[in-house]
This record gives sequence, structure tokens and C-alpha cells, in this order.
Amino acid sequence: MNADPPVVRLTDAAFGYDDSPTVRGVTLDVHRGDVLAVLGANGSGKSTLVKGILGLTHRFAGSVEVFGMPWADFRDRARIGYVPQRHTLASTVRATVTEVVASGRLPRTPWWARQSRADRVAIAHALDLVGLADRADVDVTALSGGQQRRVLIARALAGEPDVLVMDEPTAGVDAANQHVLAEVLTRLAATGVTMVVVTHELEIFADLVTRVVVIDDGCVEFDGTAAEFARIGPDVLHDHDSHHHDLELTPPSVEIVGLAVVEHRRWRDG
Repeated sequence: MNADPPVVRLTDAAFGYDDSPTVRGVTLDVHRGDVLAVLGANGSGKSTLVKGILGLTHRFAGSVEVFGMPWADFRDRARIGYVPQRHTLASTVRATVTEVVASGRLPRTPWWARQSRADRVAIAHALDLVGLADRADVDVTALSGGQQRRVLIARALAGEPDVLVMDEPTAGVDAANQHVLAEVLTRLAATGVTMVVVTHELEIFADLVTRVVVIDDGCVEFDGTAAEFARIGPDVLHDHDSHHHDLELTPPSVEIVGLAVVEHRRWRDG
């Protein structure tokens, strides 16, 4: 049993869009050092759950605490990094890998401030962690899909978060690059970063995941260790589409530079 207070605590929480909760009755603790996989059928509410943790969907009921304080009182948004569900980076704006990753420093840097040495060190470290230091000056659109996913992870890491929330990081990525991503996340876990990962490819992260949560029709069907899930997983993971559609509710893609600024300002300003 982890004696430390949870870094994220949901109590009877319900999240959704417009007038309809998509996820309801969720009570969940995420502890420091957890690598938590969130599983479920397409449309079951996985993405809505993680967006609820981040304050990016409406909360209809219950409470959310982060680092021991109510969500409404939490201001140090850089402590939680977010990798959104996106297969590739938009091609309508030209940007280098470094420029995209640098946008991850926005929660820690006033909009008017020039890039500091600390910023440059954090950006370089993030690129090194995801294995893209040698691609720093390359246009992001020249990268493979797997490399672009790693750019988004590096962007989140540039803010030096304590918790990293990732929504389908392997979506649209071939098998070889999935294994590369798994190696990246293994390195991150070794540094002590807590992770919440929405995924369909649990086998890719089998040696990494410590806990598993299964969402079915907007409710938590299972919450236990990876070993417990290995024993009973087929009984709780249902392969069907519910009436919720997370992907349909995700706003359409916009240009990567504008998206980075909007996402991080919204996250920073709450």
C-alpha cells in the first residue's frame, strides 16, 4: 500500500459534454510512481475520463483533487503534462521539432519572456529522453508518425511534469515505432514520472504498467494491479462500442503552433 497521498484523486466523479455525462461514478486514486493504463472499448469514455482529470471536460458531479488540493485551487499546471490523442501533426504551419517542443515550456514561462537557459536545457533534455535530439532542427512534417508522437511527448515533458497523461500514444503508429514508444515510456518511468495512459495496446506496455483501469459504458468496471488484470482481464474487457463517442467529441485538428499555444494557455489559465 502506497502511504503517500495520491497525486490525483477522483471521488464519485462524472464528466461529459453539453448536458450529458459520459463518465459517471468514478472513484479513483493515482499514486506517485503509478503507470496506470486506462482500457476500454471504443467510445467507452476513456478519453473523457482523462480530460476530466485535466479539467478539459465539464464535471457534473463528484470531486477532483490533484497533489492534495481541490482542482479549483490548483495553479501549478506544469506539474501535469498532457499528450492529446492525435495521429499526426498538422502540416499547414511550418515548425521545427524544437519549436514544437518549446511550446511545452509555456506553463512555466510568461508569454512575454524570452527563452531562458533553463528553458533550453529542459527542451534539450526532453528531446534526449524521447530519442529525437538528432532531429531537433527538422521540420515536424518530415518525421514519421511514430516520431511525431514522440515530439508530442517531448512537448509535454518540456514542462517538467510530475504526472504525464497520454491519450492513445500509439494510435496510428506501426509496430516498430510502438516498441520505440514503449522504450521511451520505460525510461520516463525510471525517472519517477507518474503516468496515466489511455491505450488499446496494453501488450506493448506489459512490462511497464503497474495498474489497470477498465472503463465500460462510462463506468469503472475494473481497477487493480497489472497482475490481477492478467488473471481476469478477458472477463472485464468487453470488445464493443458503447453509445458514447469520445473521438466524435474531440475538437477538429488545427495548426500545430496555434494548437500548442491554445492548449497550454487554457491549461495554464484554467
